[in-house]
Amino acid sequence: MPHVSFNTTVGFLTLFQDTDALVAIEWGQASDDGATPLLDAARRQIDAYFDGAPIAFDLPVRPVGTAFQRNVWRHLQHIPYGSIETYGDVAAALNTSARAVGTACGRNPLPIVIPCHRVVGAGHALVGFSGGSGVDTKNALLCLENAPGFSTVQYALNP
Repeated sequence: MPHVSFNTTVGFLTLFQDTDALVAIEWGQASDDGATPLLDAARRQIDAYFDGAPIAFDLPVRPVGTAFQRNVWRHLQHIPYGSIETYGDVAAALNTSARAVGTACGRNPLPIVIPCHRVVGAGHALVGFSGGSGVDTKNALLCLENAPGFSTVQYALNP
């Protein structure tokens, strides 16, 4: 499976492609397996994101998950850059429970591109994040986007 790794402000990311779509983004470094036009485009968009551009990712993605998880992930893709929703907001929109939304967020195979970091607990509580340094990374991403209530990095990242 073609993949490429590169360093960001939240540590190394490795992007994975299967046929014509991005299928996973993992924290950590792997030896590159050859860049492709899609992986190059994904890296450019992610680099622009980390440079502070309010980017709306327009990459072909094919996240693997249950029908319910894919439904949650589709919803997340519509949360604009710099905005947040609570787990309860997403749950109400999808007629499910906040816990189920949290579980789907935790299984998101394409963090950043499918912005699960934009989903927070009630009162802007930073609860759960499965990538990087956990909630520290979530906080850093929300600060990068100047999301409401997240204007300063509260945690030190050690990528």
